[in-house]
Amino acid sequence: MSVAFTKEESAETASETALPDRPVSPHPNLVTEAGLKALEAQLAQAREAYETAQKIDDVNERRRQSANPLRDARYFATRVRTAQVMAAPTSADTVAFGSTVTFSRDDGRVQTYRIVGEDEADPKAGSISFVSPVARLLLGKAVGDVAGPPGQELEITAIA
Repeated sequence: MSVAFTKEESAETASETALPDRPVSPHPNLVTEAGLKALEAQLAQAREAYETAQKIDDVNERRRQSANPLRDARYFATRVRTAQVMAAPTSADTVAFGSTVTFSRDDGRVQTYRIVGEDEADPKAGSISFVSPVARLLLGKAVGDVAGPPGQELEITAIA
């Protein structure tokens, strides 16, 4: 049926709800076991939200309400499918994926972060992605090592 014979709102709604896919990182999808569980939970939530939206009678509102959950479901399905679960570090000798590392900065700040996958990183909660600049400086280093350019050096004080 031609758009000319439908409500104008339907054509507008169709263009509103054609959301582009969420960008997927080009890096390997490394995750902790908890990170994989979180991705699976987010996928289940997105699917549930989509199913709920599909029960809406009004076609325009159904399109609006299902657009984000459908996009999220595609994203999380891809992330779950490509996830590579990394075993917890067996040693605290050097910084590795899954390590919790404490370091001091030149300005005297002391920070502690756990190095995790991109989707599970939350700096405010104490975790950073393994591809973040700070994590890349720290990976492979040991307690007492200094990393970073002069004036922005990080000294590792503990690894757990």
